[in-house]
Amino acid sequence: MAAWAVILVLLVLAAGLTFGSLRVIKEYERGVAFRLGRLRGPLGPGLVVVLPGVDKLVRVDLRTVTLTIPPQEVITRDNVTARVNAVVLFRVTDPMNSVMAVENFAVATSQISQTTLRSVVGRADLDTLLAHRADLNEDLAASIAKQTKPWGVEVEVVEIKDVEIPEMMQRAMAREAEAERERRAKVISAHGELQASTELRDAAITLSESPASLQLRYLQTLLELGADQNSTVVFPIPMDIVRPFLESRPRSQTDDAPDVGDAVPRIRRVRSDE
Repeated sequence: MAAWAVILVLLVLAAGLTFGSLRVIKEYERGVAFRLGRLRGPLGPGLVVVLPGVDKLVRVDLRTVTLTIPPQEVITRDNVTARVNAVVLFRVTDPMNSVMAVENFAVATSQISQTTLRSVVGRADLDTLLAHRADLNEDLAASIAKQTKPWGVEVEVVEIKDVEIPEMMQRAMAREAEAERERRAKVISAHGELQASTELRDAAITLSESPASLQLRYLQTLLELGADQNSTVVFPIPMDIVRPFLESRPRSQTDDAPDVGDAVPRIRRVRSDE
């Protein structure tokens, strides 16, 4: 009877030891086991045996981790103070190195990311930081990945999220943008005036080649002015119309002074009925 009791106790202990030694490693995890301090290698996924008191199991998550870098005070290359934060996406590709090569790969990656962010942004000026973030993101990812690769950590994406600059600098940038818009408006206006003057010159050449067309243009202008119901209209008469009348007028033999009418066009007042 005593023997059966001993056997039963041993069976219970064996069953408890067996169930206590079983571990379940999920599909997205790997286990790094140490037996009496010596590395056994990665385990899982699935059911693995870990002897209590003999083996130590460290679980490593292989999923992508989102790491937010807190805002960093950065001085750009053109001596502008800015606060920059970013986000880093990384994952473990070598579970053994992530445990053996570094104490805590997540904390180490965070510290390296902060230092690299300050270093890379400090080498760029403010315009590059605001307008060419894609290039800075690539530089950040390459620099961080180079340092985390020996740890079995692969950096997938690094993105600069927000850039905060002093309020005084924001006002200066707003004034600069306004001045640039005014400059563009003046340039566009000047180009328009140049094109208009070119077209007017071509039109003047065309009209000068055909006096009849010029007379028709004068009559059309007079018709347009009369349509506005003006009480008084000042209309210039070209010299080629009145020159025959001026030439037919007899001149005094002693009058050597030029006639004013030959130098300036006559002005005729055309009054419309009110």
